Amino acid sequence: MDDKIVEILKSGNYALVDVREEMELMMDGKIDEAIHIPSGQIVDREEEILAIEKPVILFCKSGGRAGNALAYLQSKGLKEGYNGLGYLDLKQVFENL
Repeated sequence: MDDKIVEILKSGNYALVDVREEMELMMDGKIDEAIHIPSGQIVDREEEILAIEKPVILFCKSGGRAGNALAYLQSKGLKEGYNGLGYLDLKQVFENL
């Protein structure tokens, strides 16, 4: 996990966006504070994400979909966005904060 992401998580000033599908949340679990926006809805809900006024950390199962969503959102003007990689990676970071 990127040290910058860990630093942001420790600060408490961030928004988490989970881009996994609903079935993945039911199967693998979720992070309660995360906003759930499946990757297929990113384009339709981009304004919601772009309106967030703190660092945005996107994550999925392994980081691929989060990376694609991040690239798209950055192309639309997202200034402070990060790929939080996979759900299990992020969950482990939270457990060690």
